Amino acid sequence: MKGNNMAAYTDKTMRRTVRAAAAALLVALACGALTAARAADGAAAPAVADVAPDAMILNLSTEVLDALRNDKAIKAGDFDRVQKLVNERILPKVDFDKMTRLAVGRAWRGATPEQKAALTEQFRLLLMRTYSGALSKVSDQKVRLRPSRDQENPNDVIVRTQIVPSQGDPIGLDYRLEKVDSGWKIYDLNILGVWLVENYRNEFSQSLNQGGVDNLIQVLTRKNQSLAGAKP
Repeated sequence: MKGNNMAAYTDKTMRRTVRAAAAALLVALACGALTAARAADGAAAPAVADVAPDAMILNLSTEVLDALRNDKAIKAGDFDRVQKLVNERILPKVDFDKMTRLAVGRAWRGATPEQKAALTEQFRLLLMRTYSGALSKVSDQKVRLRPSRDQENPNDVIVRTQIVPSQGDPIGLDYRLEKVDSGWKIYDLNILGVWLVENYRNEFSQSLNQGGVDNLIQVLTRKNQSLAGAKP
């Protein structure tokens, strides 16, 4: 699914299910809940690098979804609370540099360090502001693993899951992870068959073609300002 077809698919189909899927998208990236729970039970926690990617996604998704159901501030749409969650728990487990680099594409190679930093920060804010409202909608969703497929590279894998509401059809949500020295890092997600990086690459290419990297930074900045001023 390419170009305008992907954009149309995203607009018409993802909008109907993005709240439930995006809630899991954010919380499944959270870091530390599993280790804290095992430590409280007196069990020895495995080294981060030794945790299998599917176990990390499943356990953290389930535990943090449970925690969010009791967070009144997030359920009320408190963006500062969401940002605190992202900064403390999500950022350590996401390779935003790689995610941004892939989304920007070839133009990334010619960008200055300052431009790369600005792109990464604005893209991070865009993802947070786009999906933060979904956290207030967490209710009875559960996460289950889907059978994995053959992985060509054991250090670059896809973990396939479903978000299962009490009513309605399950929502497919997959994670692409790369293993580094500190453990597994998430750098792409697939919601309903649409990869996040590819979707944004198509969107970013229009701004890049019109005015290069500086124009894309300006477009992202304006969009984030608009989202910040919008009512929850």
